[in-house]
Amino acid sequence: MTSYKHKKVITIGIVNELTGLSVRQIRYYEECGLIYPDRSKNGTRKYSFSDIETLMNIAEQREEGVQTREIKHNMLKKKNKQKVKEEMLRGQINAHFHQR
Repeated sequence: MTSYKHKKVITIGIVNELTGLSVRQIRYYEECGLIYPDRSKNGTRKYSFSDIETLMNIAEQREEGVQTREIKHNMLKKKNKQKVKEEMLRGQINAHFHQR
């Protein structure tokens, strides 16, 4: 079951209200590949609470002067580290159960 934080149900207007980011900024971060909203059948962007947290993090970094491409680089690095950790854990679990 998907956590409520990851369900894409929030419209861009509400994201704008919650984050203080302009619709233009939100769309720009999507174009840069920093967030990935879903689209409804009529093309409306739908965001999750997790997306909102990501946008707030992006906004904080931008205020500190971090460039968008650097933010993306750091996000990819973090995602890759997490993937490696998950693979290592999966390997440890498999090794543990196959030893028996």
